[in-house]
Parts: sequence; C-alpha cells; structure tokens
Amino acid sequence: MRHVKVVLEYFHPWTNSAGFYLARHQGWYRGLGLDVELAVFDPERGDTLAYLARREADFGIFPTNRLFVQREQGQALTAIAAINHRGLETIQTLTTTGIKRPRDLAGRRLALNPTPRGLAMVRHLVASDGGDPDAIVIVDSGLREFSAEQIAGGEVDASFGSYWAWEALMDSSVPPAQRVSWPVDEIGAPPYHSYLLGAHDSLLHSEPELVRDFLAATERGYVLAASNPELAVPLYERVAPYLPRSLIRRSLPLIADTWLHEGRWGCQREELLAPYAEWLSKYGILSDPDIWRQATRNDFLPEAQALVNG
Repeated sequence: MRHVKVVLEYFHPWTNSAGFYLARHQGWYRGLGLDVELAVFDPERGDTLAYLARREADFGIFPTNRLFVQREQGQALTAIAAINHRGLETIQTLTTTGIKRPRDLAGRRLALNPTPRGLAMVRHLVASDGGDPDAIVIVDSGLREFSAEQIAGGEVDASFGSYWAWEALMDSSVPPAQRVSWPVDEIGAPPYHSYLLGAHDSLLHSEPELVRDFLAATERGYVLAASNPELAVPLYERVAPYLPRSLIRRSLPLIADTWLHEGRWGCQREELLAPYAEWLSKYGILSDPDIWRQATRNDFLPEAQALVNG
C-alpha cells in the first residue's frame, strides 16, 4: 500500500475538500493501493506550496495565483487538476454602512490581508465600478477574516477575502437582512480557478501511474459529492467535529456548484487561466503572463488518458 499525503488549502478541513473525503470513505483510493492521508499545513512552516516544494507532501491544493508566482520563481510545481471553476472571495458589508456598490468603498475602511494580489483585487473592483482606488482606507486584518459583528461594531466598514460558500454562511448575531455579500466574480473580477490541485514535478516524472490513479479516484469522489453533497456531511463530523452541522449543510451545495464544468471535473481551462495570468501581470504580481502554460497540465486526468489510450 503506497502512503499518499495530500495537504489541503486552509487551516482546517472545510467543504471544498469533500471529494477527497468521499473518495477515501468509499474505498476508491485503497482499491488502487493508495493509503491517503489528508492533512492541513502548519502556517509556521509555510503554505501547501511550501510543503510540495520541500517534497513533504505528494499532492496539495493551492490558489492559482500563488502557483504562478512560485513557478515564475523557479519552483518545479505543477497543477494537474482544477478544484474550483470560479472565484470564491467576497466583499462583505452591512446595509447600515450605506455601501451599495464597489465604488462606494472609496473613503471607507476595508479590512483585508494586504497581499499584493489582495490589494490589486480591491483596487481593480473599485476602479472598475468608477470609484477612486487610492481613497480606500486599508485595514490590515492579517490572516483573520473580519466578521459581520466587527463591521456592525464599527471596527471597519467592509471586508474582503472571506468566501461566499463558507464564512459568509456562518451564524451571526447580525440579522441576515442586514448582511451584504458580493462574490468578486460578479462585480468585475477576472475569471479564475480559485483552487488547483498539484504536485512537485519530480513526482509527475517518477510515478505517473500513481498520479493517474490518484486523480481517477479523486474525480469519482468529487462527482459523487457534486451529485449528492449530503453524503459528505457525516464525514466532516469525524474530521472537523467542531464545525456546526448547519454550516456544513449550507455550504456543501453551494461549493459543489464550482467543482464541475459542463459535467466534467478537473479540467483546467485556458479561459480561466490566461486572462487571470494577464491580469496578475498587469498589476505587477507576475512578469510573464504566459507562465500558466508551464504551470498547468491536464494530461493526467482520466478523460485525457482515455483519449490517449482510446
């Protein structure tokens, strides 16, 4: 039995990883001789890409933009499947702030983790709506996601970075009618895959059959999770028992809609890769807008293999 370590994309398991948990629960990995460990990263040792770069994990989930940056810096890391086919981030505010559209953020306090990409995104969204991005008052929230209560308490006027299929669904003392959540891909953000699945190139070269088997079982897990999200609810009670069942149940159907494109799982699409890389280059986050061609490949996916072997 080959031990396979997968590092997930966040500080704790959440519903975006349901396909992995279902594939493992169904025995589909074990049936291919794979003993799959699903782990989270220790932030003091880096994110998922850092684990992959040190070859301390076989596979990992990571944001598209971080992969492009790492690849441009010379890391031999490659995405082999898409997890999400749209952006997950939101701008959140309350009706009581008077902020009715992105341009209204000019002159207001916006909480976010001020990474180059995060700053570029909020500036882009405000400018695209005719506002002055230089007038945004940035509040550094670090790795925290500001809650509706913090907005209601007057700490900030809005926040950027939480997900419409996760944090925006969490229980709050603020009445739902007062909470406002704008998915960034509905208010002017470029199209992009929020998360990709990848590995170090050394694994792709040395154990290609392992990679294909892992992806085949993972695809089955995500397709099943997309068709019946409720199946994953009890699995999260085992791996993350501190999460409210109501949150899991609300989140799963929403996030499941991002996993497939035209009924297919995993295919990384040029129309979501090329414009995003071009946008990252425009804002100085990348030097080479064509880096996505080196950083992504679809030929390990089951459908691609069927075409090759057909």
